[in-house]
Amino acid sequence: MSKVQNLVSVSGGKDSTAMILLTIEREVKDVAYVFADTGNEHPEVYKYLDYLESELNIEIIRVKADFTRVMAGKRRFIETKWREHGVDESIIKNALTVLQPTGNPFLDLCMWKGRFPSTKAQFCTGELKTNPINSQVVMPMLKEFGKVRSWQGIRRAESFRRSKQKMHEKLDLNVWAYRPIIEWSAEEVFYLHAKHGIKPNPLYLQGMNRVGCMPCINCRKDELAEISNRFPEVIDRLREWEELVSKAAKQGSSTFFATFNGTSEASKIHYKTHGVDAAVEWSKTMRGGKQFDLFKQGEEMPSCSSNYGLCDAG
Repeated sequence: MSKVQNLVSVSGGKDSTAMILLTIEREVKDVAYVFADTGNEHPEVYKYLDYLESELNIEIIRVKADFTRVMAGKRRFIETKWREHGVDESIIKNALTVLQPTGNPFLDLCMWKGRFPSTKAQFCTGELKTNPINSQVVMPMLKEFGKVRSWQGIRRAESFRRSKQKMHEKLDLNVWAYRPIIEWSAEEVFYLHAKHGIKPNPLYLQGMNRVGCMPCINCRKDELAEISNRFPEVIDRLREWEELVSKAAKQGSSTFFATFNGTSEASKIHYKTHGVDAAVEWSKTMRGGKQFDLFKQGEEMPSCSSNYGLCDAG
């Protein structure tokens, strides 16, 4: 008879931490915790994973996507097909120069694709999280145990799409999704943290609505402004990534964020004029994006800023 293996995907955020706490509270046996490192994480996430391991006496498996093989294939494609298609030699030279594995999954993925993910082409989750977890953890578990129950920290209150999710659902192969906090509020999630004496990820005390990629390609305007003020090194990193990915792109340019000024002509979008620095400037404006919010700019950055009332609670 097959045995069920329980799997919790950990992001370092509040909801996946609640999944860990529930498995411990319910004394769930045969459970594994796994973190897919996208390479676009804030350092606090790695520290928080260490904290959880230490406080809860658990092990969190770390996995990473590896694009070495597909990048080599892309190089061969560039050397042959791009030339056959008459792509300028300077673009080919730039692409071949930068298209080398860096060991950072997010950057390597974007250089391989020749673009950053977007709302309409959100390939990041599948390539950076789902695929490496499936290949490195789920498939071996299925082979050994026959069935995997995937604990997912999804709540209906988070979005319209998630509001349609079920608590129990059969996925591919013999993997079943279990979403025990589907009806919970954020307050209930943080209460579970407090109940077990676990501090929330410090990023929630620094203006972040979510913990995961920093920033996410879909990050909100106010969150981008917060990131640029608190973590300017993140903006510096994105600026470097935009240059590298642009050199690997057939069109010679790619921006981290989809254009935000309504420009419809692709030829007018360039990372040097519509890149992350332009996005940051836009994030500092008031609604409509044309006038700077002078009141907000004059404010001193508070030491604690939480969208969940955590500063008041502390």
